[in-house]
Amino acid sequence: MTNDIKRDSGLIALSRRQLLQAAGAGAAAAAFSGIGTAAVAQEKVELTMWAWTPNTQAEIDLFTKAFPHISVKLENAGQGPDEYVKLRNAIQAGTGLPDVGQVEFTNIPGFRQLQALLDMGQYGANDVKDKFIDWTWASASDGNAVYGIPWDSGPMGILYRADVLEQHKIEVPKTWAAFAESSKALSKASPDTFLTNFGGTADGGWVIALLAQAGWKPFELKGTDLKLNLNDAVAKKWAAYWQDLIDAKAVGVKTPVWTTDWFTGLDEGTYASWMTGAWGAVFIPQFAKKSNGHWRAAPLPQWDEGKYVSANLGGSTFAVFNTSKHPKEATQLAMFLGADPQAARLWNTKQFLFPVLKELVSDPELINHKYDLYGGQAVNEVFVEAAKHVDSSFQYAPFQDYLAGQVQQELSASIGGKGSLGDAFDRLQAGVSAYCSDQGYTVSNG
Repeated sequence: MTNDIKRDSGLIALSRRQLLQAAGAGAAAAAFSGIGTAAVAQEKVELTMWAWTPNTQAEIDLFTKAFPHISVKLENAGQGPDEYVKLRNAIQAGTGLPDVGQVEFTNIPGFRQLQALLDMGQYGANDVKDKFIDWTWASASDGNAVYGIPWDSGPMGILYRADVLEQHKIEVPKTWAAFAESSKALSKASPDTFLTNFGGTADGGWVIALLAQAGWKPFELKGTDLKLNLNDAVAKKWAAYWQDLIDAKAVGVKTPVWTTDWFTGLDEGTYASWMTGAWGAVFIPQFAKKSNGHWRAAPLPQWDEGKYVSANLGGSTFAVFNTSKHPKEATQLAMFLGADPQAARLWNTKQFLFPVLKELVSDPELINHKYDLYGGQAVNEVFVEAAKHVDSSFQYAPFQDYLAGQVQQELSASIGGKGSLGDAFDRLQAGVSAYCSDQGYTVSNG
C-alpha cells in the first residue's frame, strides 16, 4: 500500500457456507488453534486499535465474540502516511499510541528504529508462524522477535487488455526485452495507444518494487552504519530501460497513475496493461465501463528468460506498540485478526485483500474461482504463483516512506526535463545520503 486502500486489495471468492460459518463466534474461536478461547470470568480489558481498511469492525466483532472479556475501540486515524504521522507524533509525545495499529510491511523497520514496537514473540506470536507464507512472516520479524502479524500482501503481476493485444497481434511479453519491443511496435502502429503507463512520477513504491524484482539492494544497515547504494548498476540499468521507452514515446508519461484520467485510459484501452500487486485487480470493476470481460492477468516480465522473480507491492501487518498496558491481549488481537481462518477469509473477500495464510492460498475453492470480468480466468492463480517467487532478501529501509517520496520526486523532475532517469538516481543518492546523515546515521557510499 503505498499508503492507502489501493495498496490493500486483491480478489478471492467466498462460498455462502463459509460465510455462514464465519458468522458464529464459536466457529471462529474453535478454528483458531493458535490462541484458544478465553474464559468469560477473566478481568475486563479495553484495547484501542488504529486501522484504515473498511469493514474492519466486522473482524473485531469476531474477536470479541471469541474473547468476550476484551473490548476493542476501533479508530481510523487516516490512511497510510496520515496515520504514520500521528503515530510518530504520539511516540515523540510519549502518549496517545494505540495498543494495536495497522502498519504496512514497508514501515515496520521505521517504527522498529524508533523502538516503538512490541516484540510479540514473547507473548506467543510464534505459535502461528507456520500458518503464514514464509516471506510475509520474515518481512515483519527478526528471528524469534515478531513485530507485526501479516494479514495481506501484494505479489506482483501484469494485468492486461486481451482485446487490445489481440487487435495488434501482440503476445503477452514474458521478458522485459519483449515488453520493450512490443511497446515500441504498438506505439508505432497506434501512436495514441501504449502498452503501459510509466508510474514512477506518482508512485515511488511501484518503482521500488520493480527495482526489487530487478535485484536492487540499495542499502546495508548495521546499527547506525548505513551503506547507501541507490544509484547502483541495477538502478542505472532499470533507469536506462525506461528512459529508452520514454524517449521512443513508447510508454505513457503525461497522465499520472491513480488519477481519474488514468483509470479512464485503462478502460478505453489507451493503456493496455498495468503492473501491480494482487490487490490491484479489485479496482478494475470500479472503472470498467467498456473493458468488462477483456482483462487478464499474467506474471511480471522477467529480466532473465527462464527465471521467475516476482516482487511484493504493498501489504500490511497488525503491530502492537510497546506502550500498551495489555501486551498479552493486544498480541491476541493481532494474532486473531491475522491468523484466524474465518477472519482471514473475510479479509480476503469483503475487504478484497490478498491472503498471506498457507491454508487460503492452497484452497481450490478460493483460488480457482473464475471471474466474468476476466473472461473466465481464475486470476488468483497467477498471484498465488507470484507469491512463491517474491525475493524475500529485499529489505525495507527504516526511512522507507521518505525514500519512496524522494524516488517519486526525482523521477518526476527528470520527466519534467531535469536530466535523465539515471540522473534522478544520482540525485537520489546525494539527497537521501544527506537526509540520513542528519538523522544520525554514519553514511558511506556502496
